[in-house]
Amino acid sequence: MKKPFYQLPQWHDLIRQFTPNWFTVCMGTGIVSMVLAELQGLHAWFWQLGAGLWQLNLILFALFSTLYGLRWVLYPQEAKHIFQHPSMSLFLGTIPMALATLINGSLKFGLVLYGTAVVGITEWLWYFDVGLALLVAFVVPFCMFSCQRHQLQNMTAVWLLPIVACEVAAASGAVLLAHLPASPHAVNILFGSYLLWGVSVFPAVLILGILFLRLALHQLPSQELAMTGWLAVGPIGTGALALLLLGQQAPHVLQALHFSGLGEFLHQAGLVGSLLLLGFGMWWLGMAMLMTLKHVGAQLSFNLGWWGMTFPLGVFCLATLQLAQQLQLNGLQNIGYGLAALLLLLWGLVMSKTVAGFYAGRLFFSPCLNLYLQQK
Repeated sequence: MKKPFYQLPQWHDLIRQFTPNWFTVCMGTGIVSMVLAELQGLHAWFWQLGAGLWQLNLILFALFSTLYGLRWVLYPQEAKHIFQHPSMSLFLGTIPMALATLINGSLKFGLVLYGTAVVGITEWLWYFDVGLALLVAFVVPFCMFSCQRHQLQNMTAVWLLPIVACEVAAASGAVLLAHLPASPHAVNILFGSYLLWGVSVFPAVLILGILFLRLALHQLPSQELAMTGWLAVGPIGTGALALLLLGQQAPHVLQALHFSGLGEFLHQAGLVGSLLLLGFGMWWLGMAMLMTLKHVGAQLSFNLGWWGMTFPLGVFCLATLQLAQQLQLNGLQNIGYGLAALLLLLWGLVMSKTVAGFYAGRLFFSPCLNLYLQQK
């Protein structure tokens, strides 16, 4: 049995084994905080709880960024082998997505807690997040094509992670636009966010088609990868949410160019497009639940992949609630509340297991380090 992390022979073992899939903890926690903010109409303490989780998430992101940054500083030769690893490299996409949840939380909670100066800081962070998301979206797939070995039977929905970061940034751009005046600068952010949406959603749909083929030909993934099925919901829910948020801001922003007709069209298109995407997402969500139930009777060992249930379900929940709000549909809003309740239960389960695994030191393992040692 491994000793707790603080009893390891040297602290550098923790740094050496640190991997970017830890940022999925920030993704899941961040999306839960945003969902709680949407529930403030039920009770004010939902907002307060969400603000607390956002602040906790800031600490976690700073901690994980420090640990992963130290790995690159202290062990650069080992760290760079992540680009050759066929699965761990995909988790580089979780870094900009985790940052995006902090950006959204800054505008939702930080603006109230710390004042309007947060908007300027958040805008610069958003530009950084966009650059990071684009870098990952191009570099990681190119590594998949050029220096990694993949097989169809081993493919999972984890392939989506480096792609989805761009549409998450697009949704964050829409959140930012709500706090900026209508101007040519805001128009650039609006159109840039739509470009980010296109960079991400269409490749994600292609990957989902390949995933369907893989499942039909090679059956379900192994037990340790059982939770990856939830990741398929992520790009669909995020794509719907981005369309809704961007469409909501388009009429106001495009007044700066006197394109009010285009703004209204984007608003209406966002409603229709998100409704279709949510229907698509319902099918994948149902499949993910069935895949999970298939393995419920087995002894499932916990790993960080379980966090893959939280962020996809969270963005799907946010898109549902946002659509219900814009269309004033109480029935759809109740469905969103049900999804929120499920999300909170899953987050509590996964977080408790993560804390226990962190304390026991069971979750620190770097596959790309093993690859480096094998090649050395």
